[in-house]
Amino acid sequence: MAPSSHPAVFTTQTPYPLPPQMFMIPTTWSRYQLSQLVNKALSLAKPIPFDFLLRGDLLKSSLADWCTQNAVGEEETLEIEYIESVLPPQQMSDLPHDDWVSSVSCQLEQRFLTASYDGQLRTFDYSQNQTWSSSIHGAAITSFCIVPSTLSDSHLIATASHDLTAQLTQVSLESAEKTKPLASLHLHTAPLSSVSSNSAGSQILTASWDGLVGLWDTLVPDVDEVPEPAAGDRKKRRKIEQVRPKRKAPLMVLKSHTARVSGATFNDERTAYSCGFDSTVRSWDLEHGVCTATITSSERPFLSLSLAPAASAPSALLASSTDRTVSQYDFREPHSLSSLTLTHPATPSCIVRSPNHPHQILSGAYDGAARIWDLRSVKGATPVASFKAWDGEKKILGVDWKTGGIVGVAGEGGLGVWKVGEGSSTTVA
Repeated sequence: MAPSSHPAVFTTQTPYPLPPQMFMIPTTWSRYQLSQLVNKALSLAKPIPFDFLLRGDLLKSSLADWCTQNAVGEEETLEIEYIESVLPPQQMSDLPHDDWVSSVSCQLEQRFLTASYDGQLRTFDYSQNQTWSSSIHGAAITSFCIVPSTLSDSHLIATASHDLTAQLTQVSLESAEKTKPLASLHLHTAPLSSVSSNSAGSQILTASWDGLVGLWDTLVPDVDEVPEPAAGDRKKRRKIEQVRPKRKAPLMVLKSHTARVSGATFNDERTAYSCGFDSTVRSWDLEHGVCTATITSSERPFLSLSLAPAASAPSALLASSTDRTVSQYDFREPHSLSSLTLTHPATPSCIVRSPNHPHQILSGAYDGAARIWDLRSVKGATPVASFKAWDGEKKILGVDWKTGGIVGVAGEGGLGVWKVGEGSSTTVA
């Protein structure tokens, strides 16, 4: 008996569109045969692997199985969207640390920058050599960001710590002598959970377990804005005065959360978002220091947040939760439920947007797995790619994704470097 066929049309947002036409597709076909068909119809010189979406569902079985599961009749025309497949991630290097790594950046040229629970910042080159390190805090660093600046031979780094402070540090990767603390940020009365910069490098946000979000400028004051505690030997204090950072006060304190704040990030120069253990994500007016919208998700303590990819709504936010989900929220509809939920086998601890792809994100979780998701697959059932950062169940605490497909994974196992997607020809030894 000949296999049945289904009428179908193909759509795409890739640079490889097909002319409008109807196809009769055997229902026994799955992703592989559909990808062959599209490649043949496009007459591409080099084959490109494609995945396929039907009603926002990533096709993982045959068309017949999908139609049965979704009660689609034989006469109904299928609209099949094809997207470029994510190639299997490849491990490039593994860089163990003496303590857990809380945060990583791949954005420096030919360098990886890490922050650790031992209070140190470190850099590694693409040959896996540690090229620089500095003790920034006397307690665990929980988060850091590279602040855009006009410094010519160094970088401005903002760090957040369990020592109740954030710090602005001028970091020279060529000379340890040129690395110097500039300002310590004093507001919080509990450990800090995150720090982030706006795109201009003029302001930063800090989030803390004390329920507060701090807004700061990045100018270094000439004198202390916050008095030093009146304790200790005067001679020692005069000696430390020459090298210690200036004590800086916030521009504004954002008060609305009723439990620890897990993360805060800028949306633009005037708006910020935050999330916390009070099961809320919030929008802030930075001109007036007020909470402008609150989305409450019952019994869903949030751990981290990220702006949604460029193809999502400009007001969309992604937040990970202890209920093992990453959800997307749109502040244009503050009373609605999440528009997208990605379910994980373990608690997702961190999220980053793809620098290349307008629909993809990467999440890291406490089961040690990093997962790439395509947000066009709105049912969110299956990541398009995943990989284990280390052997065993070592927790992932931070991820970063660089243009060209280089991914840094920070956590209990140190730093792992992976190549994902097609990217460029960048190599890591």
